[in-house]
Amino acid sequence: MHWLTLEDFEAARRRVAACVHRTPLLSFRTLGRANGTNAWLKCENLQKTGSFKVRGALNAIASLARPRRTAGVITISAGNHAQAVAWAARRAGMRAVVVMPEGASPSKVAAATGYGAEVLLHGTPAEAFREARRLADEEGLAFLHPFDAEPVIAGHGSTGLEVAEDVTGGAAVVVPVGGGGHIAGIAGALAAAGRLAGRGRMRVFGVEPEGAPAMHRSIEAGRAATLESTDTIADGLAPPMAGKLNYRYVAEFVEDVVLVRDEEILSAMRLLLTRAKLVAEPSGAAAVAALMCGRVPVSPGEVVVAVVSGGNVDDDLMVRALREGAPRPVRREGGDRG
Repeated sequence: MHWLTLEDFEAARRRVAACVHRTPLLSFRTLGRANGTNAWLKCENLQKTGSFKVRGALNAIASLARPRRTAGVITISAGNHAQAVAWAARRAGMRAVVVMPEGASPSKVAAATGYGAEVLLHGTPAEAFREARRLADEEGLAFLHPFDAEPVIAGHGSTGLEVAEDVTGGAAVVVPVGGGGHIAGIAGALAAAGRLAGRGRMRVFGVEPEGAPAMHRSIEAGRAATLESTDTIADGLAPPMAGKLNYRYVAEFVEDVVLVRDEEILSAMRLLLTRAKLVAEPSGAAAVAALMCGRVPVSPGEVVVAVVSGGNVDDDLMVRALREGAPRPVRREGGDRG
């Protein structure tokens, strides 16, 4: 199989660099004390539009041939990719149509509309995918896949390149997984940069909710899997399938994909808000949940990087996390960041 090269990832980073934040890597000693590691947070919840998705959306739009830009673009999204495509298309002066499942978060629907997208609510996630494809053909719109496309993976690889520059030694990098575009980009970029082997080796792990284990099942099956249904509060990690291209990157470059329960995600959201002073949506808190609950095999003193992939959370869900999220034990009191 052809893999994206370091030159591909660097070219994508140059395309998006002027439009995105280089997000901070913040220490999180509360988590580190709880599991005996040197813990850090890669804060993509502080990214433009509130999530990592803008990296892939910008590169995908920038990579379109000029004739394909005329009618505009269309995509399918539970929310964060919708906002990213709307924002990126507006910057490029293009029309953006977004099909979202009928159960999409109202705040994410409002945000995508606010960024200039024409939002259509349609059925289940699987039905929304089919409707977006149909409209693309009917209206001549360029379909932007939310995760299973090389330009998207290359754009998301900019996250991995930043981690590689900010962490000089080895580390375990833990990434939330929906369709797999972000983890494919991070792991692919680290591999292309020579950071997945030899000195300064990094290990990459994925995290999915138990109610939406598409990539986990893909690994078990040896091919990209499709789910009949999903059931999780982490809407950004609940597409009905794993990307075929993304699965290949995960199978080649990712050590494992582990599962967390929704109640563990709520606890991680609470921990991030109360101790790190960071707002994370359920999808964004999944990596912290996996580390909190011992799902990722780490060694004492090891550097771990939890990717906080997004912060676009409804008020009611944040209140639920504060009310229902169980506080996690720590070894001793003290400061959390810095």
